[in-house]
Amino acid sequence: METSLSVIATIMVGVLIWWPLQNLVLAVFAWRSPQRPRSVRRTPDPVPFWIVIPALNEERVIANTVRNALATGTRYTPVRVVVVDDASDDATPHILAGIRDPRLHVLRRELPMARQGKGEGLNTAYRYILDIAGREGTIEQTIVGIVDGDGRGSEGMLDEIAELMAEKSVGAVQCRVRIHNRHKTLALLQDLEFGAIADSAQSLRDLVGSVGLGGNGQFTRLSVLARFHPGPWSACLVEDLELGLRLHLDGIRVRYTKSAWVTQQGLTDVKRLLRQRTRWAQGNLQCFRHLRRLTTSRFVSGFGLADFLIYLLSPWLTVPMSLLLVGLVAASAVALATGSTLGGLVATVDTLPTSIGMLVGLAMLPSLLWGLVYWVRLRDENILRCLFAGLLYPWFLALGIIATWRALFRLMSGRNGWAKTERLSEDGEPVPPMPVPMAPASVSQPAPLPRPWPTTPPAVIDPSVTQPIPATVLAAAEPTRPVPHPLAETEPTQRLERV
Repeated sequence: METSLSVIATIMVGVLIWWPLQNLVLAVFAWRSPQRPRSVRRTPDPVPFWIVIPALNEERVIANTVRNALATGTRYTPVRVVVVDDASDDATPHILAGIRDPRLHVLRRELPMARQGKGEGLNTAYRYILDIAGREGTIEQTIVGIVDGDGRGSEGMLDEIAELMAEKSVGAVQCRVRIHNRHKTLALLQDLEFGAIADSAQSLRDLVGSVGLGGNGQFTRLSVLARFHPGPWSACLVEDLELGLRLHLDGIRVRYTKSAWVTQQGLTDVKRLLRQRTRWAQGNLQCFRHLRRLTTSRFVSGFGLADFLIYLLSPWLTVPMSLLLVGLVAASAVALATGSTLGGLVATVDTLPTSIGMLVGLAMLPSLLWGLVYWVRLRDENILRCLFAGLLYPWFLALGIIATWRALFRLMSGRNGWAKTERLSEDGEPVPPMPVPMAPASVSQPAPLPRPWPTTPPAVIDPSVTQPIPATVLAAAEPTRPVPHPLAETEPTQRLERV
C-alpha cells in the first residue's frame, strides 16, 4: 500500500514540476523569430497563389473574407480565390454571386456528395486547381493557401510566404493565427492561446522540425499536394494537423512565420467552444495512428520526435491523469476528515494552507507568465486584461479536459461526424472598397502592397438569430476593380462550377 502511494505521489510531484518548467522553456521562444532563408534570392517572376475558402452557411462572414483574400494579391504574388460552397442553404450563394471579380471561382457541391467534412471540400478545390495549373503549366510554381470562412489575411502575407518558399526544400508554411473579436473575454482567452502560447510552440517547432499545420493560414506547394493525389486531405477531424504529419513523414520541410498572420473569429459561448474543442480532441486522438511511422522515420529528428510524442500522447494521457487528480482530491477530503495523511501523501491540517498555496502557485504562475508574454510581445491589449486572461487560463484548460473526455466517448462509440463551428455576425464591421495596387515603375520595384483589412473588433450580434449580410455590404462588393491575374485575363467575370 505504501509503495503504491509513493508511486502516485512521485507521479503527481513530477506533473506539478513539469507544468511550470515546460511553460517557462516554451515562453522563451516567444522572442524567437523563425530564420529567413539567407542564401536564396527570389526571382522577379510572379508566384501564383490560390486561396481556398471552404464555405458552409457562411452568410455572416463570407463577403468580407473573399474581398480580403482578393486584396492580398499583388502583381508579384497574383492571387485567385476558390470558394467551395458545400451545399449552403442560407444566403451564401447569393452573396458570392454579388462579388464580381474574374479571380473568384465558386465550386458548388451538391447533396448527397456535399457536407462530407472539410477535407473532402478541400480535395475538390485541390483537383480543380491542379487541372487549371496543369493546363497553364504552373504546377511547380503554384502555392495553395487555406483560409477559413471567417479568416482575414495580414498585409504582405503572400509576399512573406513567397519569400520563405523561395527555398526549394520548404514545401509548406503555417502563418500565425490571431482572434479579431477579442473584446469578449472568452475570445480573449483564445487569442492568448493562439497569439502567445501556440505561437511560442510553433517557433520552437520551426527550430526542431515539427511545425504543425492549422486549418487557417496554411500554405502548401501544389506540387507537394500532388504527391498525395487525388486527396491530400483525409477524413480526419483535424485534417490540417494530419496533412502536416504526412508532409513530415514524406521528408517535406514545413516552416512557421509570425510575420504573416490570419485572424479569425473566437467563439464567445462555452457550449459552441466545447463542441469545437471536442472535434479537435477527437481528431488528435485519431492522429495517434501515425505515431509508429514517426518513431521509425529517417526524416524526423530526435527533438522533433519528442515534440510529436508530447502532443500525440497528451490527449490519451489526459483521461487517466484527470482520473488520478479526482481520486487524489477525494482521498484528501477523506483523509482530512479522518485525520490520516495516507502515508504522507496528504497534508496534515497544520500544513494544509502551505500545501494549498504551493499547489495554487504552481498552477497559476505559468498562466500569469503567459499573460505577461502576451502583453509584452503583442502590445495590442492593456496589461490588466492580459493578466486577467492569464488568471482565467487554467479554467480554460479545464474545458479542454472535458472536451477530451467527450472526444474519447465519441471515438469509442464510432461517432466521427464533423461538427462545423458557427460564425458570429459581422454586420457592424465597416466594409471599405478593396484597394487596387498600382503597376510598378520597373521590374526591380515591387508594387505597393494593399492596405491591411480593418482589425477593429466587429459588433457581435446574437448568433442564434440568422443575420443576412446587409445590402450595403453587397453593394460595396460589386464595383471592385480587380488586378487581373496574368494567366487568367480571358476568364469570365466569375466562374461557377457545380461538382
